[in-house]
Amino acid sequence: METVGIYLVVIFVCGFLARLVRLPTLVGYLAAGFILHAPGIDELPIIDTLAELGVTILLFTIGLKLDLRMLFRREVFLTTAINLAVIMGLTTGFLGLLSTVGVRMLMGEGWQTLAILGFALSFSSTVFVVQVLDERSESHSLYGRIAIGILVLQDVVAVAYLTAMRGEPPSPWALALVLLVPGGWIVRRLWNRLGHGELQTLFGVTMALVPGYWLFESVGIKGDFGAMIIGVLLASHPRASELSRTLFGLRELLLVGFFVSIGLHVTPTPETVALGLLLVLLLPIEAALFTLVLALFGLRRRTSILAGLALANFSEFGLIVISTGVDADLLEGDWLVVTSVAVAASFVFSTLVNRRGSRLVSKLSAFVPTTPAARRHPEDAPIDLAPARAVVLGLGRVGSSAYERLVDEYGLSVVGVENDPVKVDALRGRGLRVIEADATETAFWDRCVGVAGVELLVLAMPFHGSNLVALDRVAERDFDGTVAVVAQYDDERGELLGRGADVAFHIYEGTGVGLADAAAEAAGLDR
Repeated sequence: METVGIYLVVIFVCGFLARLVRLPTLVGYLAAGFILHAPGIDELPIIDTLAELGVTILLFTIGLKLDLRMLFRREVFLTTAINLAVIMGLTTGFLGLLSTVGVRMLMGEGWQTLAILGFALSFSSTVFVVQVLDERSESHSLYGRIAIGILVLQDVVAVAYLTAMRGEPPSPWALALVLLVPGGWIVRRLWNRLGHGELQTLFGVTMALVPGYWLFESVGIKGDFGAMIIGVLLASHPRASELSRTLFGLRELLLVGFFVSIGLHVTPTPETVALGLLLVLLLPIEAALFTLVLALFGLRRRTSILAGLALANFSEFGLIVISTGVDADLLEGDWLVVTSVAVAASFVFSTLVNRRGSRLVSKLSAFVPTTPAARRHPEDAPIDLAPARAVVLGLGRVGSSAYERLVDEYGLSVVGVENDPVKVDALRGRGLRVIEADATETAFWDRCVGVAGVELLVLAMPFHGSNLVALDRVAERDFDGTVAVVAQYDDERGELLGRGADVAFHIYEGTGVGLADAAAEAAGLDR
């Protein structure tokens, strides 16, 4: 227990210090791994187990939120293919250049070694990018969905490579995995009977680890990739978003082990650290390439830049690729140290850049070509709110009830905004005017026209953080109408009122009908 105590104290202190200097805590956890390894403190095997569990549950929750249609859009699969090929070539060439100028570790290395290194460093980190998007509440934004789609396709390429490197194909029994499709129907029916408590959480963990991780590993396919496939099969269930939110805290805690584990197994030397840091020079090129390719597909400059900045990092899959190469005697063990340093440094670089993402957009926009109106991406085109007098942001149970109340009882022209495409289709089928967009994204308000005619704004999103972000976006737009927001707790209610809301309706005091009435009363509207 003494070793466990040392680990907990060092990890907590490093995470806390990172928070004090306004860096994400994951940077502190990375530092904790190197600090714990340096003096030779006994390793805790459970850290590796926690790391693997964290990545598995992360990919499962990505699957729960994944829209498969996004993967087949040209801006996703063509961007993935172009960037993998170009970044691999640039990285290989950069390493070849370093070898010609006398970097000792690279002297005498063949092009096969350089190509493996280039391939390993051509992926972006799923773990890191998803955390960045979650912290911003922008995983459902257009640039967030594109980034996640690119990451998923990169993961597919990495899994295919690792399977080939094993030297043997998956078991013939892998073909039986197609039975998971009809099996998913049975599991979804079972899910309906679980309720909303700890049993549902246990169900999610079980699905990720048993039919996900264990079953796929047993037939020769990477287990955490299998967890994502199971998540995709369950994504159509009405409680998929709820389960993803329920697993969020557990996932974040387990991922602490992942970030700590990066530094626990390597012993950096001045040469390996210097070379790892040199590789970070490739990240601005990677960000620029993502940005320019996405802009060519008709995306606005802001969308392209934010996606490029989010994806400008090296991946945990790169470590696995290098580790596999070391085991196969294709690479020297020092390359695992170099890659570990490069991955850790890329997280720090990407953290600093993404923290200033919105401010960098205006500075970098001058270097990105403007998309002609005729070629503009349909999801990045202007949003016309006219002739709406009321806008409801978030059309869950509460938001949709508020929408219908404002139409039926107050005779208002209303438009709803919802980021879940499944909900959007269902609500449009009921005759509601709904825009598929993310109101927490600054780009949403930049794209909106017809705002002058809106008298009432209702924020009914399920997360307090999302409502706060949207409220800040509204304040930046200088909206002069009435703003009503939902709150779950008294302290949240006070915070919302302090941030400029005219009405903060306690959700446990009533339904969407009550929210609509409170909002209309504050706006001085008659039934």
